[in-house]
Amino acid sequence: MFVRRESAVDVAAIHAVTSRAFADRTEPAPQPGPVPVEATLVDQLRADAGWIPELSLVADDGGVIGHVVCTRATVAGRPALGLGPLSVDPPHQGRGVGSALMHAVLGAADALGEPLVVLLGNPRYYRRFAFVQADRLGIEPPVPAWGPSFQARPLTAYDPSLQGPFRYAEPFEGL
Repeated sequence: MFVRRESAVDVAAIHAVTSRAFADRTEPAPQPGPVPVEATLVDQLRADAGWIPELSLVADDGGVIGHVVCTRATVAGRPALGLGPLSVDPPHQGRGVGSALMHAVLGAADALGEPLVVLLGNPRYYRRFAFVQADRLGIEPPVPAWGPSFQARPLTAYDPSLQGPFRYAEPFEGL
């Protein structure tokens, strides 16, 4: 497996992987039905002004088995990144694919001189990538109830004065 930038030929595979990754887990296997909001979100993000092609990465093992994306976000009107969704095809989960994608996207964001990555997710999972509860850095979630699940990761260009309300790219607003 290797991690690389998304290409135009990957779009359908990313949609399929994201759909399967976020399918209803109560079924023994994904059943036909509504497309998970995360798969639609990735498609909408790709068409948004906040899309950063260098930060849409796939895990490739003879085909797309995972995807992660960071898009332009803001903290009090200043540039930051919003991470997500992170998707790994269910047969490949628990094998380090998500970790490889996370390390790659954080490294790419750092190399681009981005100051901060913010996400909404499981603190136990994201702690291993040095994410902390965002309010510890003075970053306010769009939804106060998100609490400990709203996390941030400072990068090399981080300035501690980067504080205030966080805003994701526009497509997140419709969720």
